[in-house]
Amino acid sequence: MLLSKGFEVEIYTCTPTGDAVGLSDRIVADLQGFVREPDSRNVEYTTPPLTKYELLCMALLEPRRQLRQYLRSLGDYTVMPGSTLALGGSEYFQRSDPKNPYHGYIEHTYGTKVVTASIHINVGIPNTEELIRACRLVRMEAGLYLALSASSPFLSSEVTGSHSSRWQMFPKTPVHVPLFSSHQHYINWSNHQIQIGVMQNVRHLWSAVRPNGDNRPYDLNRLELRICDLVIDPLALLAITTLLEMRLQIMLADPQIDPLLSTKFSPDELMAIADQNEVSAARNSLDAELINWENGEKIIARDWIWQQYAQVKQMANAQGVFCFLSPLQKILNQGNEAQRWLAQVAQGLTPPEIMVRAIAEVAQQEQDLADTLLG
Repeated sequence: MLLSKGFEVEIYTCTPTGDAVGLSDRIVADLQGFVREPDSRNVEYTTPPLTKYELLCMALLEPRRQLRQYLRSLGDYTVMPGSTLALGGSEYFQRSDPKNPYHGYIEHTYGTKVVTASIHINVGIPNTEELIRACRLVRMEAGLYLALSASSPFLSSEVTGSHSSRWQMFPKTPVHVPLFSSHQHYINWSNHQIQIGVMQNVRHLWSAVRPNGDNRPYDLNRLELRICDLVIDPLALLAITTLLEMRLQIMLADPQIDPLLSTKFSPDELMAIADQNEVSAARNSLDAELINWENGEKIIARDWIWQQYAQVKQMANAQGVFCFLSPLQKILNQGNEAQRWLAQVAQGLTPPEIMVRAIAEVAQQEQDLADTLLG
């Protein structure tokens, strides 16, 4: 049986030439389902929890179709692929809600390091201890999802040297997050972090993955994978999500799949491996050299993902979702968005030329996909 899944989609609004424009106050006032981010140049929408991937695809596309129509009504505005202010504007913060004290804290503490766009993938797991185990597993493999999704090689019209400049600079908070051994461990740790002022509230846990629910840290019902850059292609995002779900399904069927049962590494060593893998994946994505937590061996991210693809393929077939998993092959063979853009740099194009082309291509691809789905 498929698990429920939903997305939180953060996306920049911009001109066709890639200049980010702060419009979130107007969008949130006029369009249902959109919420503010602290900076007005990006906006967020959330899809409802759904089990069927066909419905998820429509849930991703429809709000963006409405957003594009609305932006056109305001002027020559569109949406931008990628997870950083690729062509400029990162030297200042553009507050969406000047009266919000939490936004004020974020601006003064972190500056524009948090002004990024990303995809958060939520997967429903109702059993709380299984959810915490799932968070442990995904924490150890989060670098693989960043490697697949990297889409931020530019900042202020420059090539940064990282495939995910977003995750390279994002202020992960707290700096050290343990592999939670139980729900109670998570409750105690979260409350302590708030008590000592490291976290401002329960939402202020900015790590690669975290437990989520309507009354954190007590009532939990889903895993939230936060490490992914913005994957603007719905079919690519569904492929990444299918890999994640099938990996979780295999874990749920086998209690022995648990990093804390590792005889090779201590919990602190595992935490260090996970953090190191994230840094490596942010820099080199699919070409990054990672450490496999199960055996301690070094492995290229692409090769590790191919291994997992082979492991989950049978389950995806059995669940009737292999068609949604299969686009993963294209990402692994042709590169993620960041790698494809960097290949264009190698051919002589500039970041502004690449982003202008990408903005137009994404708009057309979304229109073509919507036409196909809606007949």
